[in-house]
Amino acid sequence: MKINKTHFVVGIIIIAILSRLIPHPPNFTPVTAVALFSIINFKNKYIAVSIPIICLFISDLILGISLINLFVYFSFILISGIGYLFGKINIKSVLLSSIVFFLFTNFGVWLIGYPKTLEGLITCYIAAIPFFGYTLAGDLFYSYSAKISLNFFERKFFSIPSN
Repeated sequence: MKINKTHFVVGIIIIAILSRLIPHPPNFTPVTAVALFSIINFKNKYIAVSIPIICLFISDLILGISLINLFVYFSFILISGIGYLFGKINIKSVLLSSIVFFLFTNFGVWLIGYPKTLEGLITCYIAAIPFFGYTLAGDLFYSYSAKISLNFFERKFFSIPSN
């Protein structure tokens, strides 16, 4: 049975959307993996950058949209840039992606919900530290799962032509 890359991507999008809708630890989702995977594996970088944003937006239509979503979406554009620069999923690209997500989204949380002081900024980042472990664990788990799955499926089930 031959499956093309489009089918694989549609599957990834569905998994990413569903993973955000089912109960899960905070920030333990495959969206970073989707961003890294897409930018690395697709020639059309506009489509590649849009894939994680599409996953987020569709699930956010159900979960709710607020001002923080802008910071989340932009963090995944930056994460796509990290994937583009590294060109592969490895510990460095995943760790840097997790850090960028943490710093950028929590900066948004500070702007929206904390006093606009240095103390408010520090308090915000300190309050967010427990969530970073979930972010990093999810990013590592899903990024390496995507990498291993793609390698397996390429060898066993289909050829993945570039688009």
